[in-house]
Amino acid sequence: MMVYEHKVQYYETDQMRVVHHSNYIRWFEECRIAMMEEQGFGYEKMEEKGIICPVLSVSCQYHLMTKFGEVVKIIPQIEKFNGLRLILSYEVRERETNELRCTGESSHCFLDGRGKPLNLKKAAPEFYRVFMPASV
Repeated sequence: MMVYEHKVQYYETDQMRVVHHSNYIRWFEECRIAMMEEQGFGYEKMEEKGIICPVLSVSCQYHLMTKFGEVVKIIPQIEKFNGLRLILSYEVRERETNELRCTGESSHCFLDGRGKPLNLKKAAPEFYRVFMPASV
């Protein structure tokens, strides 16, 4: 299981030193990129092959506040993958206490350089295999 850690920066907080809600979505992206790179399927390699992976939707549910200086761990999980679409869920937990701070989900698709839907199983089987073990 992949775990991504992030130390909360001052600029990510409001006057009360509480993380602004928009930053959780940024952290989801940081985590997603790290997960893909860890599997050998980073955005750079993907784009070199002419594949793009836009966000179709993102949601976030806030449970407890996160504050400046805390370290959170973000745990991604592949919920669905069929070669055309990918759905990931995320748990954001405080590193020391393991308190659940936020949960979320993002959905994505794969497109070719012209913006047309792309089936990874056919177009890039080496990348397709990266996602399959976790989604079976």
